[in-house]
Amino acid sequence: MGSEPGVGWNTVCELGQYHKIWVFTREDNRSYIESKLSSSPISGLEFVYVDVDLPGSKCWKRSLGRVHIHHYLWQIKAYLLARKLHQEIGFDLSHHITYVRYSSPSFISFLPIPFIWGPVGGAESAPKAFWKDFSVQGKMYEIIRNTAHKLGEYDPFVRLTIQNSTLIRATTEDTAKRLRQMGAINVQVYSESGLSEEEIQQLAQRPIPDSHQIRFISMSRLLHWKGIHLGVKAFAQADLPNDTEYWILGDGPERERLQTLVEELDVSKRVKFWGRLSRSETLNKLSQSHVLIHPSLHDSGGWVCLEAMAAGCPVICLNLGGPTVQVTAETGFKIQASTPEEAVCGLAEAMTRLAQDGELRLSMGYAGQHLVAQSFNWGKKAESLAQLYEKTVQDHEYSNKALA
Repeated sequence: MGSEPGVGWNTVCELGQYHKIWVFTREDNRSYIESKLSSSPISGLEFVYVDVDLPGSKCWKRSLGRVHIHHYLWQIKAYLLARKLHQEIGFDLSHHITYVRYSSPSFISFLPIPFIWGPVGGAESAPKAFWKDFSVQGKMYEIIRNTAHKLGEYDPFVRLTIQNSTLIRATTEDTAKRLRQMGAINVQVYSESGLSEEEIQQLAQRPIPDSHQIRFISMSRLLHWKGIHLGVKAFAQADLPNDTEYWILGDGPERERLQTLVEELDVSKRVKFWGRLSRSETLNKLSQSHVLIHPSLHDSGGWVCLEAMAAGCPVICLNLGGPTVQVTAETGFKIQASTPEEAVCGLAEAMTRLAQDGELRLSMGYAGQHLVAQSFNWGKKAESLAQLYEKTVQDHEYSNKALA
């Protein structure tokens, strides 16, 4: 399913090779999981399904605000069950993997064992200078989002989660900084995103398109904070051949405003809106493109950057949020973004350079493939995490012996 469900699923599936894992998840995930396990059994995993009995509980999961309230209540019930099982089994360590939200507590941190929290994110925010381009709805979204996180920081259970964490992994430096300000001591910046070995190999096999006609591509929901309007402005400003195209994949509330912007900038013949496509169609469009444009203003992750790098596409992103943890100077350009004008100018310069320099595109493309294979492979990430579990438990046992 990608995104948060993908983080949880891929992490635990790989971890089962190394340790015995009890996975607490929602009851409505049961049918998907059991269907998968019936055809492809995975050793080392025990799934514990937890549900919250609320009137109209399905409706609670349909809006973002209600989802987080439901998750809060779900965690309390999950903790009570985990505490009971701990008395019977004796867990060595607990780990909260999703949701990746730093301002919401994790109640399993209250078990009397080492606790790892995250990766968690959410402290990333669109710089205020960019708000002038947002619609009224976009500005309201940012205000509500920022307020919700600030209120969450005052939740005493969030503070206790921080205190009880042996290690906290933050998706970005923004979140790590905020956690440290809240009293966190042991914080690492660590991307939650990854790709399977199979996906990496499939993407690497896609032929790199010829350089006769350059195509830039953006793939995302068309939301104000995804910054596609910045990409469009930069494309119109860049010094590019007349046949250069900019493909925009995805749909959302900003589509009409983007189409109007394209008309105003007189690039409608070179900017193509493909709408929402299936994953196979999306990857096919990616394989026909040369460079990914990802000007998001506050992504905690940025899976699309990994997919692009795995396919041999250089990435142009803003030096904000999750993409900055993934993209390096060898694999793309991270554009400074203090103001919209600075961002657009930087994006345009990077577009121009990559359009004109085929050797640079190739070298960045190969570097991206190597980086994803080495650092964002789910199997390797799980191996590293399994080793972290062992070290954390050993350190805890040594500390207890020293105290005794």
